[in-house]
Amino acid sequence: MGESRRGPLKSAVPSNVVSPVRRCSRTACGRPAVATLTYVYADSTAVLGPLATYAEPHCYDLCAEHSERLTAPRGWEVVRLLDSSAPARPSGDDLEALANAVREAARPQERAAEAGGARRADPMEVARRGHLRVLRSPDN
Repeated sequence: MGESRRGPLKSAVPSNVVSPVRRCSRTACGRPAVATLTYVYADSTAVLGPLATYAEPHCYDLCAEHSERLTAPRGWEVVRLLDSSAPARPSGDDLEALANAVREAARPQERAAEAGGARRADPMEVARRGHLRVLRSPDN
């Protein structure tokens, strides 16, 4: 008669109440976490990287806003590891290179002259402005 009539133990909290989305560790912040913060005390370094694959007790998950505003104590260094799957933000050098390419494309006559006239001009072409050409009438 030592058998229990009760079935297997059931959890006191239904599983659909616990969210599978990890939240920011900051107090009163309920936004989804996007980065994980770890401290390396021996090196006085705070390492902020992409969201870890699983939550650990000695790491802190942070939302986008808190990860951007992160500061370290005086004398500490913050190392930010880039997420390789995220697209890189364009830098000032990228913008300058794009502007130079646009300027170069707007000056095709100068470019042809610098190339030593390697490209022969069209005999029907009268003038050129950017990528547009003025052509001679075939009747003339």
